[in-house]
Amino acid sequence: MKLILKIVVAPVVLLLTVTIWICVGLVYVSGLVLGLLSMVIALLGVAVLVTYSPQNGLILLVIAFLISPFGLPQLAFWLLGKVQNLKFAIQDLVYE
Repeated sequence: MKLILKIVVAPVVLLLTVTIWICVGLVYVSGLVLGLLSMVIALLGVAVLVTYSPQNGLILLVIAFLISPFGLPQLAFWLLGKVQNLKFAIQDLVYE
């Protein structure tokens, strides 16, 4: 019975592993691109804050923070950590 469970769960663990690797690569690359974009938006936000409208400048600065490596990419890495914890829990439950 335990052998059948191991055979059934093996593709699920493999799929989770490959998905995590792909997602980590995508988040890393998108973090680099979004980091550069957030720098441009932050500079634009400061310029708008000083010269035109404080409200619009703050909105741009918030958007720059969200797409910076401390915003949405950090949330994505947190979610990937939870998926990896699920994979490890499945492995511990079945393969011990």
